[in-house]
Amino acid sequence: MAYRVPRLRLALRRGYATGARPSHLELLGEIHPTDSITNITPTIISKLPLRLHTQLGHPLSSLRARIESHFPDYTHLSSFSPLVTPFKNFDELSFPADHPGRAVTDSYYVNKDLLLRTHTSAHEVDVFRSGQTKWLLTADVYRRDEIDGSHYPVFHQMEGACIFPQDASAMKAVEEHNAQLSAHLDSSNIVIEDIPHITAANPVQPSHDPRHSELVAMNLKLSLNSLLLHLFGGVSGATKEEPLRVRWIEAYFPFTSPSYEVEVFFRGEWLEILGCGVVRQATLDRADVPDKMGWAFGLGLERIAMILNSIPDIRLFWSKDPRFLSQFSADPSKITTFKPYSRYPSCHKDVSFWLSEDTKMHENDLCDLVRDVTGDLVEDVKMIDTFTNPKSGRTSQCYRINYRSMDRSLSNDETNEMHSDVVSRLKDQFGVEIR
Repeated sequence: MAYRVPRLRLALRRGYATGARPSHLELLGEIHPTDSITNITPTIISKLPLRLHTQLGHPLSSLRARIESHFPDYTHLSSFSPLVTPFKNFDELSFPADHPGRAVTDSYYVNKDLLLRTHTSAHEVDVFRSGQTKWLLTADVYRRDEIDGSHYPVFHQMEGACIFPQDASAMKAVEEHNAQLSAHLDSSNIVIEDIPHITAANPVQPSHDPRHSELVAMNLKLSLNSLLLHLFGGVSGATKEEPLRVRWIEAYFPFTSPSYEVEVFFRGEWLEILGCGVVRQATLDRADVPDKMGWAFGLGLERIAMILNSIPDIRLFWSKDPRFLSQFSADPSKITTFKPYSRYPSCHKDVSFWLSEDTKMHENDLCDLVRDVTGDLVEDVKMIDTFTNPKSGRTSQCYRINYRSMDRSLSNDETNEMHSDVVSRLKDQFGVEIR
């Protein structure tokens, strides 16, 4: 159970810096106990209150509003806490027990009973149980990840869902809606490379009437084709001669079947945009709506904003520099192409070390350590060499850390100090022997 006490951020950061795990963590004004699997870091904790998708004029907030405007009769949600139980994040959605997303190398755990949501689907059951049948939910999500221009441990997702009663009258209404959407798309500048709704490799769920599953899958595809036309059609300058091109691909997700991924051909290449599918009946049964069936989709706001706004580095979304933020309008109908205001020089430094027999360090552990020391002042971290001595059996690794600010030039002294801190923390936290 969480309880309130005075702020402990400085103590927490000092504890992590010495390699010691604090006994409690302050998260969103509450204190939670830690345990042996706690791996959330001070840098990640500092992101929890920011909620970029709600900041007026921020490109993520504008994109959220642009998508919501396409579904005006849906309920729009954005206030759920990022703290969820593993049961809600995984088990309620039929994730297998051995799914890699459960691992401490992939997800941020507060303790064994609490983690930061890794996807907006963690709230699906609760929203369905509340009686909502058509909704969009936007939230920040957290995954341990590498450091480069397109990956960040915090990003923002939008989940959309629509469910229907499983009776003849409701399915007739879905069929009529499909006809309306088809007529709209047929008269628009869009070409869709479709695939069969249901196949042996992408099957209908055993409890579903195949005819109903076909109708629901078609409704999903038509609804999302219409959304993609709304998002990309005007920006791409789609015409009858050069229409927007969309293609569908079979996929697998633990919480939907059949499942699909969708790509858009934009500026000369196919780009993956979102994943979706027919909701697992087990999810709806857990939400106490067993008489319903429907579809859901999830998309990453950063990925789409980087495409639409030509934003080259995902770190920029966290910038407070007015040269970045002033380029974007609070009006969701306006799409701004980002204009780089400077390109500051990079400075790369290597760190080589021997791993001890007791060292248990995942690459994501190193990336979290670097982020805690440098914030957003590192552009990427890459392993450039690994070697195992055939005689001693010891393993050596070498990583290249590329220091570069998006907003200013870094001095040599500043870079050297950060790198020295990284090296010191590596020795203290993981017991490596620096080469």
